[in-house]
Amino acid sequence: MNELRVFDRISDAVGWTPLVRLGPTVDDLDCAVFAKIEFLNPMGSVKDRIARYMIDKAIADGRLEAGDLVVENSSGNTAMGLAMMSVLEDLRCTMVVRRGTSKEKLDCLRAMGIDLVLVDGNLSPDDPESYNRKARVIVAENPGAFFPDQHNNRENSDAHYQTTGPEIWAQMEGRIDYLVAGIGTGGTICGVARYLKEQDSAIEVVAIDPEGSVFFDYFHSGRHGEPKPYLIEGLGDEEIIGCPDFELIDTMYRVRDGEAFRATRALARREAILAGGSSGAALWGVRKLAQQLDRPARIVTIFPDSGTRYMSTIFNNEWMKDHGFL
Repeated sequence: MNELRVFDRISDAVGWTPLVRLGPTVDDLDCAVFAKIEFLNPMGSVKDRIARYMIDKAIADGRLEAGDLVVENSSGNTAMGLAMMSVLEDLRCTMVVRRGTSKEKLDCLRAMGIDLVLVDGNLSPDDPESYNRKARVIVAENPGAFFPDQHNNRENSDAHYQTTGPEIWAQMEGRIDYLVAGIGTGGTICGVARYLKEQDSAIEVVAIDPEGSVFFDYFHSGRHGEPKPYLIEGLGDEEIIGCPDFELIDTMYRVRDGEAFRATRALARREAILAGGSSGAALWGVRKLAQQLDRPARIVTIFPDSGTRYMSTIFNNEWMKDHGFL
């Protein structure tokens, strides 16, 4: 770690985000809860880590060079990380994003000069115009395009095994009982879980999946549930993907949109932590876990992105009322 935090370029500032001990939102629980504040990465999310890792690795082994096209499907945060790396490495960048993605994220991507392809988030996963297929169509139409494929590429979790996991272990001085985190691509929770469990096999890992995603049913029963629409961005999926290693997860909870969003707003009002909906989902999961424990515990959670990307949704009273969350 560069103690003085002086770098040659912005991507070098990715990582070594702080852990913050939560107070008012958990003070009724007999647990110490520490949140990894990932929105303090340069582009505002945990996904800066995988973007830097994947692009650096691809350049180092000759899969990618200046002028090449990078294509990915993203809920917005990986797209921002890839935008950062594309600017720095003189790459072209096309991102497939759902139309329902927050306006703030879309505006940020346009500000970075990214070519956006907006898709209908309600299409079947098998539809070539769907979120999970359109990127592959674009890659097929552009020979030589680089497709990081964050949803199926285990380099995603490797990035967190190499960085986020060791940071948390060092910051907590090895005293951790539980890791609670949302599951989206699975890279963050599984990469961190793999590292932490190698240090202490007694650490238990709890994943938080949105109601409507297929992961919860698959984890608990081995069957592929029917996907349904939901509003939390960056968590869950409509099909089983290749990146998550479900063997590293001890249990999984299912959170509703409203539960996650109300917890998100509580973080802002009670902790002065302006985070996104996936962070609220993680806080909800922490509270659910802690209420079931019969002993004190030290819990680490991860807050992936910033609330500034959800001013028009989660932090908008009219939007919340329209969806029945207030």
